[in-house]
Amino acid sequence: MTIDTNTVVSMTEANQNFSKVTRVVDAYGKAVIFKNNAPRYLVVDFPNSINTEDALASANRFMEIYDEAFKELAK
Repeated sequence: MTIDTNTVVSMTEANQNFSKVTRVVDAYGKAVIFKNNAPRYLVVDFPNSINTEDALASANRFMEIYDEAFKELAK
């Protein structure tokens, strides 16, 4: 994975100034928080990070698989 250096924020800086993390996410769509000089966390812009059609298809498959269990729980 290639990491744009503009999106890197240290753990210390993220703890002390989370608004900087959100500004980086607003500008670049993501921020990578480093801990002990290694990438540890990825913060992404939520609305742009998921494909709505994929999420709905996954939810429908989940409901189909567990339909009987949900019906039993609803009793």
